[in-house]
Amino acid sequence: MNSNWNRPHTTVVLAMSADGKIADVNRSPANFGSPNDKAHLETQVAVADAILVGAGTLRSGGTAMRVTNPELIQQRESLGKPAQPVQIICSGSGAFEPDLNFFHQPIPRWLLTTSAGSQRWEGRPHFDRIVVCEKSAAEIDWIGAFQQLAQLGMERVSILGGGDLVASLLPFDVIDEFWLTVCPLIFGGDKAPTPVDGVGFSTDMAPRLKLLSVKTIEQEVFLHYVLIPKIDKQDS
Repeated sequence: MNSNWNRPHTTVVLAMSADGKIADVNRSPANFGSPNDKAHLETQVAVADAILVGAGTLRSGGTAMRVTNPELIQQRESLGKPAQPVQIICSGSGAFEPDLNFFHQPIPRWLLTTSAGSQRWEGRPHFDRIVVCEKSAAEIDWIGAFQQLAQLGMERVSILGGGDLVASLLPFDVIDEFWLTVCPLIFGGDKAPTPVDGVGFSTDMAPRLKLLSVKTIEQEVFLHYVLIPKIDKQDS
């Protein structure tokens, strides 16, 4: 974790095809992982205080990844945590439909947005809390946002996509770890989303990772990386 300011510990958790796509060219819901991958994902959700999801991922799937394993729920409750982590939708515009199944799930729901995005939802019952932190009318201030999350008691955050959200966070050095599951299929397509979309990085500016572990379960490979902080790369 960056020691210069207080923020939650963050872990990106994504499944991807063997050619590095997190969804097909139609951006269909990412349900191609095996039961092993789904169990792994639920474990990562269960250790988090909050889950961050981009609006595009919400629109695609329509629901949140909940903790349903009784043992994981018991573990959370034994630590004094609620049964479900807070599900935080990140959207500068706040533009998504209010009739998604997400809003009917028994979970705590927050919205991280701008002043303009908050106006769409103020006075409505859909979110338990609206966190406003903006750089501009349509852009979230990520440094300020993560500071606010820390102040609100969020110590561990799991980020479940999509690629645009991860791309927005990487330049600010607010991601600590990546869990990537490589699944045995090929999506192809230059429009299919990847773990990190956006404008991309040049070689000299690319974020660097340190591999912590590799595990193979049946046909899938589970990769665990830690992000090398920029200050460490400059000192090396």
